[in-house]
Amino acid sequence: MSSLRLEVSASELADSGLSFTPFSDTSDQGVQMFRDGMAGLSAAVNVITTMVDGQPAGFTATAVTSVTDAPPTLLVCLNQSSSVFEAFDKAEYLCVNTLAGGQETESGLFASKLSQPERFASVDWCSFITGSPVLASCSKAFDCKIASRVKVGTHEVFFCEILGIGHAEQASSLVYFNRQYHSLS
Repeated sequence: MSSLRLEVSASELADSGLSFTPFSDTSDQGVQMFRDGMAGLSAAVNVITTMVDGQPAGFTATAVTSVTDAPPTLLVCLNQSSSVFEAFDKAEYLCVNTLAGGQETESGLFASKLSQPERFASVDWCSFITGSPVLASCSKAFDCKIASRVKVGTHEVFFCEILGIGHAEQASSLVYFNRQYHSLS
């Protein structure tokens, strides 16, 4: 078994073209370094929706990823201090609506301070298998049952078993990279 080598010579770093800073700092400076590093990871922009007690709730997220295809499962991360956390904490189901290129407005809408009724009054939506809202103009929709939840630091991670998938015929994708939106087709 190989062991992890933690020391790297200055010449090896210079040859790699990377600037490397060991990360163990949890101060404000360390948190900012982490955030700046994460801004360099491109991610699809999604609106995560649910229906609880007959009321729709939704938020914008890039912290979404596949976990496994047997059974088809994805994960979604939500800050526990979010205004929608209470609704999602009660939810049994959710839908991951992957936004299409050009849907920056929808992303901003579900990331805004608007009330949940105002957010949903501003978009066309329907429901699929679980009853969670599906945005009519999204490029992909993953209708899911929340299979388990794990608290990690400030966030709750939802592991979601996919029950149905919707997709647009002409799909494009809105991604977030380096703190800016980009459209892919």
